Order: sequence, then C-alpha cells, then structure tokens
Amino acid sequence: MIFAIDIGTTRVKAALFDDNGTCLGLDASDLSISEQNSFREIDARLWLGALAELARKLVVGAGRDGTRATEPLRAIVVSGNGPTILPIDARGEPLAPAITWLDRRAQRESEEASAALRYPLDAAFNLPKILWLRRNMPSLYRRAARFLSCPEFVIGRLTGEWTTCLPNQGYTRIVWDMAAIGALGLDAEKFPRFAGIGAIVGQVSASASAEFGLPARVPVVMGGPDFFASLLGTATVAPGRTCDKGGTSEGINLCSAKDTGDVGALLVMPHLVEPYFNISGVISTSGAAVSWFKDAFLPSKSYDDYYAMAATAAPGASGLVFLPYLAGERSPHWDPDARGTFLGLGLHHDLAALGRAVLEGTAFAMREVLDVMESAGARVEDMRATGLPSRSPVWNQIKADITGKRVMVSSFSEPELAGCFAIASWAVGDAPNLAAAAERVFVPARVYEPNPATAVLYDELYSIYLEGYRKLASLFPAVAGLQRRLGLSRPSAGEEEP
Repeated sequence: MIFAIDIGTTRVKAALFDDNGTCLGLDASDLSISEQNSFREIDARLWLGALAELARKLVVGAGRDGTRATEPLRAIVVSGNGPTILPIDARGEPLAPAITWLDRRAQRESEEASAALRYPLDAAFNLPKILWLRRNMPSLYRRAARFLSCPEFVIGRLTGEWTTCLPNQGYTRIVWDMAAIGALGLDAEKFPRFAGIGAIVGQVSASASAEFGLPARVPVVMGGPDFFASLLGTATVAPGRTCDKGGTSEGINLCSAKDTGDVGALLVMPHLVEPYFNISGVISTSGAAVSWFKDAFLPSKSYDDYYAMAATAAPGASGLVFLPYLAGERSPHWDPDARGTFLGLGLHHDLAALGRAVLEGTAFAMREVLDVMESAGARVEDMRATGLPSRSPVWNQIKADITGKRVMVSSFSEPELAGCFAIASWAVGDAPNLAAAAERVFVPARVYEPNPATAVLYDELYSIYLEGYRKLASLFPAVAGLQRRLGLSRPSAGEEEP
C-alpha cells in the first residue's frame, strides 16, 4: 500500500492506495489561513495535526476488516503548496507561521533581488520572503536553523532528514542555488540539501511513528510542489496535453516539445519528463468568480443549483460578456488593477444569463492563455480538468465550446493524490519512469467535445472579450486606486474552490 498526502492551501487531502493504484480510502482535513493586510500565513503545526488525523483514519484502521491486513505500507509520499517558507529551529520546531505562496509582502525584496541577480524573482518566491524576514525580523532570521517549504517540513518531521525539493535545475530561480545565496549575503547553512521529486528522503522515525501513528521505517518519498503532482495525476506528460487545475484560481499547464520562451507573460520551465517543457499560466479568479456570484445573488442555493440555472440560459448569455478580473489578473496580462466587468448588460438579462456569462468569462480567459501558448508555436490538443469545477458538466462543456479543445475529466477526483501515487510507485520500482507511472493513474471518466454549432457565436464574443480588456485597461488603475482608498480592494485569490 502507498499512503499519499497533499497539503493544499486550505485543505490537506490523503488517500491510501493498493499497489495497483486502487484507492482504498480517501479523506481530507480543512486548514485555516491567517489574513491581515498583504500577509497570508498559516501555523505549520496545523499540517502536522491534519497528517495525524488522516493517518489515524486511513492507515491505522487499514486491515481491520480483514481484507487488507496482509498488505504492508510500502511508502509514504508528500506533496504540498508553495512557494511557502517556514523558519524552523534546530529541533525542527516552527519559529513563526509559514509565509504562504499567496503572501505578497516581499515586493520590495523581490525587486532588489531581481536587480542583484539579474533575473526576475517574484515576491511569491522563496528568496524574497527570506530577505524580508532578514530585514524585518532579524532576530527570527538569526535564530532560524533552516528555511523550508511546505512538503519538506512534513517530510522532515517524519524522517528527521531536512531537504529542499528541486524538481530539476530549471527551478533554481524559484527555489534557490548557492550562487544566489552568496550574492544576496544569506547564510548557506540555513538552506538544506536538494532532493528531487521521487527521491526517498528517509524512513519514518520512531518518534514520528509515535506522533502520527504510522509504521516505523517506512520509506518517505519527496512529492514536491502539488502542481507537479497534478500534472502527473492527469498524465500531462506528452506534448499537446494540458492540465486545467481548477480552483479559486485556474492553473493552465501545457506539456510542450518546444521551448517557447516566456512569451506573453507565461512561464516556461523544464518539464519533469525530459526533454519536454512546461508552459504555465494562471487565471486569478475563476472559481472565485463563481463563488462571488453564487454568494451575492444565490446565497441560499447550492453550486449545483447555480450550474443548473446557468444551463437554462442559451450559449452566449444573450450577448453578455464577463471579464473575470475580480482581484486583478495574472496570465497573460499581469495587471493587478484589472477589475471585473459585465459588457452588454441590458434589461433583457436575467440571473441565468448573468450566471452563464460568469462561467463563459472564465473560459474566455482560458482561451486567451491557450492562444498565447499556440501563437508562440506550442501545440494544444486537449485539456484535463481537475478540482471541484471539473465536477460541473455545464462548465466543462462551456470550456470545450469556447476553447475549441476536448476537455477530459478523470475517473479519480483527486489528481494531486493520483500524481503522488505515480511518484511513489516509480520511487519503489513499480514503474520504469514517471511518464509510465502517470499513464497508469489517469483514466478519463467523461470527455467533452467542442460543439461546432456554437463556434461562430463564441468567436465573436471572444473578440469582444479581448477588445473589452484593451479598451478598459487605461481606466482600471483609477478604479482600483479609488477602491483602495475606500478600503475595498482585496488581494488576488488563491487556489481552492468551494
């Protein structure tokens, strides 16, 4: 058996798999993030508590029914959100809350580090956050024995081995390397050794066995950042395949045979599967837009009620176009001042039309990202939808119709955990490579083909969508500035969809 754990931003999920990849048990534990101004923090002990709870539910009880008692636990694999930075002491205890990937406090440090290193570092990356701690909390910086990200901390508590996940050399800018540490004057001993995805970091220690109820001496595998796990869980391991990781925001990751360069503000990095590349873009508020609409206009209804209502409106929402920029926009505009807009609102529109326009607007944003990828020479064949949004047939069909790409939904609802299983099965020798392991775990349950009857209509509306942003972009800073002065502006949303 393999025990897989994925630590999301607001939820920890875990599954127990048999050696063939059949899920024997699945559960989750919710987390709470502290939000204050631009700070987005979490108590890392919550990760440990969730692990103990899920291990008790899924692993400790395994075999009590007599059907799985003879199957040993062969590996534990952990993936998690990031870039998230946590300072710990020499005993492995957190010294302060973890600074999550949503946190934007290190903007000044990111600009200074970018200038010093002569390549761009976003404020969400690891080094700017650590520089912020050194500048603003010097005593904490001095006391920190190590800086870790989310899955590395949990793996370290399980094994006593402290590492930093480096998927491959292409990711040193997001993580760190010794040259950058030296150039920025940071203390090298605070940065643990590297471990690749699929590396067996160590074994469950006796103390961790007592703390978490897991068997001692079981190998613990590095799962790394959760978006890598989702790529593997959707078998996005061959050129043309695209993982649509749905949530509060929408992560679009394309496996490409071509290095397109960072065109159109999309990020291009080496793929886990050589010799390919991963082209990624992020839409800030997709699921968040749906949540906003439901909570504002259908507060007593469920999400299923919302989707059913939207399905009653005709494609094109009676000529209504929604720009889903409720908290700025990332790819491909990277415009923090962009704001949500209904274009074409008239007396003939009802709630069903508005609700459908919101769903269509998120799909237009996805099409724009895919268009940038293809204009740079990449090829997009299909999309593999994940997350809670993928459970909505109407939303999936809208995505297929607007993008013109086949949308596939996995038979297993948690691609990050499926990807973790693929990583662990490769690590213990059950698969010859990561690509083969990924192909085993992805089995489509539903396939949504584009409807040619709506193509002309959606092409016209998409043109309006693109022109709408272009013509309103000059007004957005004034609107956003006014909202900030009124204390109404909120930061960009995160990854989880209700």
